Amino acid sequence: MIKTGSPAQLSSQGIQWIVREARKRSGISKEITPHILRHSYATHLLEMGLDIMSVKDLLGHADIQTTLIYLHVAQSGRQKPFSPLDRLYGK
Repeated sequence: MIKTGSPAQLSSQGIQWIVREARKRSGISKEITPHILRHSYATHLLEMGLDIMSVKDLLGHADIQTTLIYLHVAQSGRQKPFSPLDRLYGK
């Protein structure tokens, strides 16, 4: 009998099986791993404007250096450098 309403902890093998089965059922031929999904999730959050410290906390990283790796991958639009003084009076 399966209890409903109480979350169950999944093993890493269980998560890998779920990802593998979802890939098969979707018809995707490219290999997909839980790590790839985690990496994509973090990269998309950064591209959508979430700050790096929030991503660090979501991923459970102890060291910000680990999270900074995602900044190299994210395709965030870069702005031309400016002086805050230039924008002070709406220029």
